[in-house]
Amino acid sequence: MEIKVTEQGYLHLSADIARRYFPEDVLVVLNKTPELWLLPLRGASAGGLLLKQRNLKGDRSVLIWEHLPDKTAAGNYPAFWDETRGALRIALQGASRE
Repeated sequence: MEIKVTEQGYLHLSADIARRYFPEDVLVVLNKTPELWLLPLRGASAGGLLLKQRNLKGDRSVLIWEHLPDKTAAGNYPAFWDETRGALRIALQGASRE
């Protein structure tokens, strides 16, 4: 699976990934260099960042530039769901350009 980070610091998730791992459309971002971890929350009352719908397909977007390490390039990054940690882990190395 790949996750897109834009030049403006947005993270884009496909509708499938958002539905599967973030059903409440709320998450917390942890910078665990060299990874970024996204952890789902059980609702907006818990705080966190709100995923916004980007298009009719249901793709989601969230502004995360404050959580990105300096000089993180825009691109598509490899990611996987860590069942043990309950987090979507994004490798911030090895981005592919569009």
